[in-house]
Amino acid sequence: MDERPDEGSLDEFRRELRDWLDGHLREEVVEAWRGGFDEGDNFEVLRAWNRQLHADGWAAVAWPARYGGRDSGIDEQLAYLEEMSRAHAPGPVNVIGVSNIAPAIMAIGTDAQRERFLEPMLRGDEIWSQGMSEPDAGSDLASLRTWAELDGDHYVVSGQKTWNSLGSRADWCQLYVRTNPEAPKHKGISCLLVDMRTPGIEVRPLRTMAGELTFSELFFDNVVVPASALLGQVDQGWQVAMTTLSYERAGVARLHLGLSARLSELLEEAQDRDALGDRVLRDRLAALYARIACMRWTTTRELEAIGRGGQPSPVMGSVAKLLWARAEGEMAELALGILGPSALSGRWAVNLASAPQASIAGGTSEINRNIVAEHGLGLPRDATAR
Repeated sequence: MDERPDEGSLDEFRRELRDWLDGHLREEVVEAWRGGFDEGDNFEVLRAWNRQLHADGWAAVAWPARYGGRDSGIDEQLAYLEEMSRAHAPGPVNVIGVSNIAPAIMAIGTDAQRERFLEPMLRGDEIWSQGMSEPDAGSDLASLRTWAELDGDHYVVSGQKTWNSLGSRADWCQLYVRTNPEAPKHKGISCLLVDMRTPGIEVRPLRTMAGELTFSELFFDNVVVPASALLGQVDQGWQVAMTTLSYERAGVARLHLGLSARLSELLEEAQDRDALGDRVLRDRLAALYARIACMRWTTTRELEAIGRGGQPSPVMGSVAKLLWARAEGEMAELALGILGPSALSGRWAVNLASAPQASIAGGTSEINRNIVAEHGLGLPRDATAR
């Protein structure tokens, strides 16, 4: 159970973070974040910022203090995200590692794995990617075909992964492989922590239609991985993937905070261009504002319930993801309607080209609707079932 801080201590937490950001956040860091990892020295600027966050205990406030965090509960996690968003301050470069992979290592990893991986991950010294999706197994993780065969004290891995965030920069990969082809597809999967410098691994960056190289394909050709790299139990990789012991349950708030920040930027630019004279466009802006506000209230209500000791909803993440994907598309179209041809260059053009991926990344909208239907509404998997 999260212990809710009193209002005074939460205000003090905010003031401490604001003061720290005022004294350390440089415009160079903000611009590097806006410019993306692929531009010039941006990545190294952000990595240096990551190390500063770590040094002063602001890289992952939700992590236990013994691993470099602050043992923050839901309220402080949410306050942290709000203050970082307000200041346009980036978090760790290891977004997937810190939010997704590290909690699994903390929960089910060995002492040696925790000692070896957590601090370099939090400092940004070692970048991590996640090897889940495959050409024929995107949202359906259980259909993966990349296989690993135990041979003495090591596994031999072959197969392909795709849409790996930070794959071209990753030093390590949390790789999901099939170790028992005879078992039902949700069983017989294992999770390996793989050094990306191992012979037999090929990385091919994928350029998105927004021009970014944020994803990669990974190819494994008889790659030798030590058996000690197994995370959790053999053939129990599905349980690793479904681990809900994340220390950053407030992370879902990043979705509406990012949308709110960009909507404010769009409004400022529209006002500067005197582009708000059209009543239809103003109505669309108001509708988008309301949609983001509802998303914020829905998320905050759920997080407050968790903070009071309630159980997290199994569908909260899916509902937030669905709302986010729709709002992303509306934001991109609205920017084009308000700004006209000028929205076809610069950051709004990137936003327009990037928006469609919101309905795919992190689980397609179709998959998330199924989760809401089955686990939230209790509907049968087969619509014809009685």
